[in-house]
Amino acid sequence: MITRKKFRVRVGRRAIVLGERTLVMGVLNVTPDSFSDGGRFFRVADAVKAALAMERAGADILDIGAESTRPGSRGISAEEELRRLLPVLRGLCGRLKIPISIDTQKAGVAEMAIGGGAEMLNDISGLRQDPKIAEVAARFGVPLILMHMRGTPRTMQKKPWAKDVVKDVSRGLRESVALARRAGVQKSQIILDPGIGFGKSFEQNYELLAKLPTLARLGYPLLVGTSRKGFLGATLARDGKPLPSGERIWGTAATLAASILQGAHIVRVHDVEEMVQVAKVSDCLVSA
Repeated sequence: MITRKKFRVRVGRRAIVLGERTLVMGVLNVTPDSFSDGGRFFRVADAVKAALAMERAGADILDIGAESTRPGSRGISAEEELRRLLPVLRGLCGRLKIPISIDTQKAGVAEMAIGGGAEMLNDISGLRQDPKIAEVAARFGVPLILMHMRGTPRTMQKKPWAKDVVKDVSRGLRESVALARRAGVQKSQIILDPGIGFGKSFEQNYELLAKLPTLARLGYPLLVGTSRKGFLGATLARDGKPLPSGERIWGTAATLAASILQGAHIVRVHDVEEMVQVAKVSDCLVSA
């Protein structure tokens, strides 16, 4: 367990301190095909209802994604992504008090979403897909989450894996940060995500969680997302079959606690109510 460094991030008119306690980011996929909950919140009314329920359950941030990035997935057009996303943002306008983050790899979508009320950007490609996302983040002054992904969603779970996953992730995140800084994004507005499950073997995911303190030395707050992911399904397999995504809550809880004890500032989850409890108890251990 390490001493978690504190950071101050500007989100809209608010200054959020990262490190005093773990922030819980609720996942809302407004897609028909996401790996865990694809189709559940594809209707606007269902998505709005789910978002408000996550806020009531204790989420600190809502992360909305309109394009599936499950292993093997193909991308969609910016027009289709906005068609799914903007009605949900309109439905939440004036009703949701917590900040909204947008999970996108397209600068055009990012800009339209900020105009629709979003206050954070989450780029799983770490600016490799569309570096102009950094320009959007800099222009509007919003926090930018940069994730490490080896390959693309379509290819990321195909070998070869990195020989040294920690070095590979560290190098990739440094490159993403350099792109963001050159585009004018303030250092204080950058958050890093090691990309658990994105181009790593099952064993490498555990290694990254165990070695989060090494990534913390990069000097930025860390976001970790392990919720319901495939490596948990493989670990908890029954009769040789991966445990279904909806049954991975206890595995998620274990990795969540481990992430917090190793220095994570934000955790990204599907099961908000349960994981808020895990975060609160883990924070007590950190503060002790």
